Amino acid sequence: MSPELLFRLHLVLGYVTWLPCFGVYVWPRLKSMDPLEAQRAIATLHSFRFFGLAFILPGVVSPDLPASFTVFAAYGDFATGVLALLALLTARIRPLFWLFVVAFNLVGAIDLILDYYHATLADLPARAGELGAMYAIPIIYVPVLAITHVAAFYLLLRPQPKAVRSYWSFRKP
Repeated sequence: MSPELLFRLHLVLGYVTWLPCFGVYVWPRLKSMDPLEAQRAIATLHSFRFFGLAFILPGVVSPDLPASFTVFAAYGDFATGVLALLALLTARIRPLFWLFVVAFNLVGAIDLILDYYHATLADLPARAGELGAMYAIPIIYVPVLAITHVAAFYLLLRPQPKAVRSYWSFRKP
């Protein structure tokens, strides 16, 4: 099997594995949680995206991989991770918390979309072996990140019961 086919198969299977796992074990719990707590759980997962900086750590990935992919992926993940951490740190300051929740989800989702684009331009599937230790990131970690961004946006946009809406309102009485 060619490295390109193997990488594509792994990528698809990452989503195929995470979707039912998320749907059965995580999604029902997130939907039943208080909106703030659900977003905190998602932010906690995304706060580990500082790990993406390893894409620019010498010796971790091949120096032959285009910087248009590695540098963008590294700093996009880092920015998302910092915004997720800021959301966690501001949970008691509701307006700031919700601002950072929206920010880390927008930045993170755009980062993943642009990472896929840059990976396509760099012909990453054919060069998958050059990812070295970072090979696991697009296969195991990126699918769950993408799925949780979709979940976070859904939770942000779904109508809230009146009691919850009034509790989370930013207006003062």
